[in-house]
Amino acid sequence: MNLDPTLNADLHCHSVISDGTLTPEALAERAKVGGVQLWALTDHDELGGQQRAMDAARAVGLPYLTGTEISVTFANRVVHIVGLGFDHTAAEMIEGLRATRGGREARAREMATSLAQAGIHGAFEGALKYVGNPDLISRTHFARFLVDAGHCSDIPEVFRRFLTEGKPGFVPHKWARLSDAVGWITRAGGVAVIAHPGRYDFTPTEEYALITEFIAHGGRGIEVVTGSHTAAEFVQYSDTALEFGLLASRGSDFHCPEESRIDLGQLPPLSTRLTPVWAELADRIQA
Repeated sequence: MNLDPTLNADLHCHSVISDGTLTPEALAERAKVGGVQLWALTDHDELGGQQRAMDAARAVGLPYLTGTEISVTFANRVVHIVGLGFDHTAAEMIEGLRATRGGREARAREMATSLAQAGIHGAFEGALKYVGNPDLISRTHFARFLVDAGHCSDIPEVFRRFLTEGKPGFVPHKWARLSDAVGWITRAGGVAVIAHPGRYDFTPTEEYALITEFIAHGGRGIEVVTGSHTAAEFVQYSDTALEFGLLASRGSDFHCPEESRIDLGQLPPLSTRLTPVWAELADRIQA
């Protein structure tokens, strides 16, 4: 298997196990059809889809890396850390993610109360229809409810009017610590990656603090090419990877055919200047 930076790897996407709309099996098929050459399912704070994803990838002949996306509180903001190539049966990670998910239902009920005060009733029950498990309920599920119930025309409008700081429906949640997330991943034999760094709206000083603390805890990678980055950010975070000696990752962050900006397999390649994360995980790829 060719492991150079131009490989069409998609190492960031979500299924119905967290806040996507497709099953792990449907995603594996979609990735294969889309030309993906190496795939990872990275559901939020959850490993429940990993065996299904591995089996589905094997069935269509798609090389696979285990994955997850862990929610972290850093500098009073939510940052996401992707884990790749770890042992998905590691007890410490399973328990850590269970604890991280544990506050989602209480937070969701507070979000629904806030929306009710703004005149939108039944939001908790409405959002729950899109996930089925209160432990995994998220803002995305509320957003889908708000669109389908006619309160907003699309997902971007939802996040302009609701569910963000200072708007109805916003309730902060304290997620895992950065040290916890990186530790769970690395002790399970995987590589920790900062997800979509361009999304956090950090100042240069805050971003430097995130990256240096991440590295100090054993973090090794950063997403360079991802569905939410602009072409300019592809270049910016290529330079960041080189400056800090980080491995480069790539992923669409695909959630839903109707919502996602980029489909599986449709991203441009990484720069050949970079060392891709998959080159360091060759022995963890399941062919």
